[in-house]
Amino acid sequence: MGIAGMGFSQAWALGIVDVGLIVLSHCENPAKNEAINFIEKIYLGEINAKIPLTSFIGAYHIMTKYLKINKETVKTELLKTLNIRSPIYIQDISIDQAIKAIENAVKYNIEGWDGYLVSLADSLGANIIYTIDRKLAKIKHISIVVPIKRETLKKYHKWIKEELEKRN
Repeated sequence: MGIAGMGFSQAWALGIVDVGLIVLSHCENPAKNEAINFIEKIYLGEINAKIPLTSFIGAYHIMTKYLKINKETVKTELLKTLNIRSPIYIQDISIDQAIKAIENAVKYNIEGWDGYLVSLADSLGANIIYTIDRKLAKIKHISIVVPIKRETLKKYHKWIKEELEKRN
């Protein structure tokens, strides 16, 4: 299905939110406002999507290990959102989903996390993954929607490169 911008019909098809959008919406960066606006539309029911709780655990890892943001700051930001306790959260991963995730990773030559997103989408009947990672476009039965403007993503990638250079 490839990569798309968000059209009206896609906003009602079920989608899964990738960890990158959780990271972008929970730390200072050039894409934060767009990421928050997108996530807010999910909470308000304007976009039909689910957020795996495992995305918050992944976001904590990315934000503390790679972005080197203070652990207490990250905890505070992520817990504000988690404490909403929204029904849009996917709470568990089954053994079958874990098996399928690994099988997908090998089949499509993708990361294990991406294999998990595909298995989750398949098990829920979702045909969209909302992400900032275009590598998933090779999965033919899933549409990849990047809800952040291209120009904003360019600014984000430039910012992240500079931040990582400063912090390493």
